[in-house]
Amino acid sequence: MKKFSIFLTLLYFFSMPNTAQDLDENSYRLFYLGGQSNMDGYGFNSELPDTLTTGFDDVWIYHGNPADDGNESGGLGLWAPLQPGHGVGFSSDGSKNAYSNRFGMELSFVKALKALYPNEKIALIKYSKGGTSIDQRAADEFGAWDPEYDENNGINQYDHFLTTVRGALANTDIDGDGIEEILIPSGILWMQGESDAVFTEEIAADYYQNLSHLLGLIRASFHNDDIPIVLGKISESWKGENGKVWTYGELIQHAQEKFVRKDQQAAIVRDTRFYNYADPWHYDSDGYIRMGKDFARVLSTILAW
Repeated sequence: MKKFSIFLTLLYFFSMPNTAQDLDENSYRLFYLGGQSNMDGYGFNSELPDTLTTGFDDVWIYHGNPADDGNESGGLGLWAPLQPGHGVGFSSDGSKNAYSNRFGMELSFVKALKALYPNEKIALIKYSKGGTSIDQRAADEFGAWDPEYDENNGINQYDHFLTTVRGALANTDIDGDGIEEILIPSGILWMQGESDAVFTEEIAADYYQNLSHLLGLIRASFHNDDIPIVLGKISESWKGENGKVWTYGELIQHAQEKFVRKDQQAAIVRDTRFYNYADPWHYDSDGYIRMGKDFARVLSTILAW
């Protein structure tokens, strides 16, 4: 897969206005959700409140199929109304979605954002995969986002992201009514970093550089170097075999704080440290509900709508 040619294709799709006065009834604010397992979501649909199980008919999501590095099915998807089931275990073959019994932050994020901006239409693109690092040295069996990845024919999570976005923009009649929608890139939501924190101090120390490089390319793929970015700060459950789970977690947290300190169009969700955990690595259902609300709240502080 040639990443540069895909990049040029994405630039073509996203060469569109991004100001409030350009919005009309066919315009949707578009948000990308990416990262690893806590962006996937491990909440149980059975534990959702009624307010988060319905009422999403006017919200659309293109969820790229999560796949291992080297797997050419990565990123396949289709536009569909948002519903529970976009958590871990979700898959798509590009013509049909297979929903899981889990959810992520997408449900409460949309509800909270629409409460803040009731006149805005919302569309989501999601591609994330549990266990993935940015640094390919930490890929293990889960995969890596490193844009310079050189294993498995050079196909990795960054390629799956590009495939997801390219597929989402190949048909912008997202609701199937015969009228093309205008999708306005309006935010990047990134929850990742744990897997870069467990191998070596060197890998963790390189996280700021790796994160900045990757998010710069993700921004460029949406043809907007100033698109707002919200990071979810990784947290520690203290449920590891010897207490601590993320050996070099403080270095990742420092890098995340450095990123938002240096980037005026970036912010960070710090309340993750207050979420409860269902296991050593993943929040409980209430944590993912809180996470979506917190991302919407923090995002609103840097939106220029």
